[in-house]
Amino acid sequence: MQKKAVILANGAFPTHEIPLKELKESKYIVCCDGAINNLEEAKIEPYAIVGDLDSLDPDLKWKYRDIIHHFSNQDNNDLTKAVHWCLDHGFNEAVIIGATGKRDDHMIGNVFLLPMYVKKIRVKMLTSYGVFTPITRSKNFESFTRQQVSLFSPNPETLITTANLRYALTNEKIEMMWQGTLNESMGESFRIDFEGGPLIVFQEYE
Repeated sequence: MQKKAVILANGAFPTHEIPLKELKESKYIVCCDGAINNLEEAKIEPYAIVGDLDSLDPDLKWKYRDIIHHFSNQDNNDLTKAVHWCLDHGFNEAVIIGATGKRDDHMIGNVFLLPMYVKKIRVKMLTSYGVFTPITRSKNFESFTRQQVSLFSPNPETLITTANLRYALTNEKIEMMWQGTLNESMGESFRIDFEGGPLIVFQEYE
């Protein structure tokens, strides 16, 4: 049985209708610490608040005291703490929102945490522009003609073959992160086959 959480990180609050719809319709919103400030402004109720509480408004800390889960361990960031909390509470799927849009270094770090998360939980990251999906095995993706697609390969030795992307790869490596960017779908789907991995796939919204 699928049990899906929406994790709201303390980056830029989403503006696109797709991540906003996830927030508005979810019963299980897990906030990373100070992200509750944005959720309050949007008048959306959280299910849990997770983190070290270093950026949580004192009034909100009191208001939500019954659903706050404090983790002082500094070895993991608040996003990772939220993912671990979801795993400990029976969730097997997570949609991450608000993990981009402020500090660029935080954004890059959050995106490249996805391959670690996907080993334990089905996960994707929604931004105000598109979706990052980590994969550990070959996969078909639903798409649309001229959808902008980028591939990122944390392991530069991974051999990748693509089908129905404008700039095809045939048993090739992406040795530098920029080399898999700015591709384009040729139709209603595309496929990525690879040995090794993992990969991170970005798709813009329609």
